[in-house]
Amino acid sequence: MTNNRMGILLAFALAVAALTGMTLFTVDQRERAIVFQLGEVKEVIATPGLHFKWPFIQNVRFFDARILTMDTPDAERYITSEKKNLLVDTFVKWRINDARQYYKSVGDEVQAQTRISQTVNATLREEFGKHTVQEVVSEDRDVIMKVVRERANLDAKQIGVEIIDVRLKRVDLPQEVSDSVYKRMDAERKSVANQLRSEGSAASERIRAEADKEREVIIANAYKDAQRIKGEGDAKAAAAYAQAYGQDSEFYAFYRSLEAYRSSFKDRSDVLVLEPNSDFFKYLKGPGKGGK
Repeated sequence: MTNNRMGILLAFALAVAALTGMTLFTVDQRERAIVFQLGEVKEVIATPGLHFKWPFIQNVRFFDARILTMDTPDAERYITSEKKNLLVDTFVKWRINDARQYYKSVGDEVQAQTRISQTVNATLREEFGKHTVQEVVSEDRDVIMKVVRERANLDAKQIGVEIIDVRLKRVDLPQEVSDSVYKRMDAERKSVANQLRSEGSAASERIRAEADKEREVIIANAYKDAQRIKGEGDAKAAAAYAQAYGQDSEFYAFYRSLEAYRSSFKDRSDVLVLEPNSDFFKYLKGPGKGGK
């Protein structure tokens, strides 16, 4: 009897524990919960904590309430108003705003991201078609992304989702277009470089010619001044010689002869071939006027 009674109590305790586990559930602060009764939505629970449900006839499904990220795996190709192709990588920040509407419209995260991706891509394609490449990569990009976010959010509200942000990770030209642009830029830079080299060479030749001209003018002026100064010096020397000659011609002739001797015989190796009776030696023959 005692063993039977203990078995009954144990079975009752297990039944109570199982019933309690089927009745109580916990909602995390990062989640939203939907309580279903016989397949129909009975209640949406956003308050975290311990909650109650009827066993067997009610079940609970949880949805993430945090901000989620949808990152495109591959770059999408868009055409600008200039009919140029661009490869664009985007990411979208979104969250479930209305769990009931979300469940009725898409049901799960995969379907929600598919719907959001289609909306964002369509809006981006339309907006890029209105703008140039320069506008897409410049400050106008923020304005474009604001329009995309607002329009995508209007559609997302229909499935119980809020679009927090839409951003461009990367904007590139296709490889074939990039090569063409690079070659054109390279040709333009080479043309500018050749033009600058030509202008530099012309400037160099002009500066060199001006410098040569200036040098010739300076040399000519210097030569003219040197000749003038030399002429003035010769004139003064001639005047001094004339004055000295006028005072004592014989002494002047003697002094000039001594200067000539000093210049001619300043080195022992010097050789001078003259006739013995030459006037050059008249002051070496003896004292008196002309060696007489």
